[in-house]
Amino acid sequence: MERISLSNSAFEGDNNAYLFADGSETVLIDTGDWMETTREQLEAALSDRGLAFDDIDRIFLTHWHHDHCGLAGEIQAESGAAVYAHAADAALIEGDEDAWDAMHDRQKRYFDEWGMPEERQEVLLERMTDGETTVETPTVTAFEDGATFPVGDAELEVVHTPGHAAGLTMYEATVDGERVVFSGDTLLPVYTPNVGGADVRVDRPLEKYLRALRGIVEADYDRAWPGHRDPIDDPADRAQHIIDHHEERSWRVLDALDRKGPCDTWTVSADLFGDLEGIHILHGPGESYAHLEHLEREGTVVRDGSEYRLADGVADDLAATDEERWDLEY
Repeated sequence: MERISLSNSAFEGDNNAYLFADGSETVLIDTGDWMETTREQLEAALSDRGLAFDDIDRIFLTHWHHDHCGLAGEIQAESGAAVYAHAADAALIEGDEDAWDAMHDRQKRYFDEWGMPEERQEVLLERMTDGETTVETPTVTAFEDGATFPVGDAELEVVHTPGHAAGLTMYEATVDGERVVFSGDTLLPVYTPNVGGADVRVDRPLEKYLRALRGIVEADYDRAWPGHRDPIDDPADRAQHIIDHHEERSWRVLDALDRKGPCDTWTVSADLFGDLEGIHILHGPGESYAHLEHLEREGTVVRDGSEYRLADGVADDLAATDEERWDLEY
């Protein structure tokens, strides 16, 4: 197995594609985005190994976001490669119009519910739809959690980890004697993957993501190969760090409500993240919503229409805490 680093200036740092090429078949996990620079980089990396797009036999995708599946359709058109993804994301990856219309309708409902100003919505929608009409889409073979696929001397086992995306998938395997996981955007070495905004189809996004992280802690993998940046040598420690981060963020959400009084998601987001640009216009209120929704179900906050306020007694509990962290149930 070899990691191929591909440029990506818009999201969480350089993307990774993972190449399995044992002479009998050639397999990729993720492809990077659809941009010309990325295509050239992937072609050059394959060429250095005596390969080309038309040599690819199978592609396993971690989720539907364009920076992970952007070249899957083009590679499939050249090679006839089978493209695999979780059933929850298959229709979006295939470019199904009904699936995308439903996504956009749901996004619009949430943007209004969050209190996102119309002018910010226009900027965001233009940013999000860039490339949707130009990406060549593949035909996808859908799988479910627990599916296994032999790849050379290894076997990939699907671990469904919704939160950042409805169909977000990790692949467990034993590679060179190590028990590893190809973690996509479930576990990243620098950033914490956005929950709540990155895929508005996910119900209870923070709860599901925290459970996925707890699964990584319990699995205690030797190494994680993430969708962006460098490998993670202690995945359990990194997963626990992100759990801690979300408990600290929940404290900040509650502190914002304590200081500001009842307010909507957009206001909480502005308090947490300030003025946002580009795709972060989505990620800030999306993450704030994920926390507010979770805290509402726990009974820590109360929702009235589009506004949230602290439940009775929570302000006193906040004042009594010794650290800026709120224990979450999941």
